[in-house]
Amino acid sequence: MAMDGTTQPQTQTPLADSPQPGGAARIIRQVKRATRKKFTAEDKIRIVLEGFRKELPISDICRREGIAPSIYYAWLKQFMEGGKDRLRGDALRGASRDEVSILKQENSQLKELVGEQSLELSLFKKRLL
Repeated sequence: MAMDGTTQPQTQTPLADSPQPGGAARIIRQVKRATRKKFTAEDKIRIVLEGFRKELPISDICRREGIAPSIYYAWLKQFMEGGKDRLRGDALRGASRDEVSILKQENSQLKELVGEQSLELSLFKKRLL
């Protein structure tokens, strides 16, 4: 208040070194993302199977592991889909590296054999004519 009883308007001076709006929130998100716990496939399977046993409520398991229930249910869905795919296409499994290299070698040998036989057949036909 001024001496005469009137109020003077307060002016806000912008701070020269104030961060950009939302800058702190962005930094917090980056730190959370960088320090987020990464679960291995074995950890995810262990957590999902523990939920299957029904010894503890899902909410307690999630709280103990430090995950949201939505994450647990996403893992459960992935687990179930993987099992379903495996059961549906049991004969259609992926080949190992060794199997692939053996099949490639066998394939090249068969191609070579077919090439040799087609050359012999071609020469035989020319002799007959």
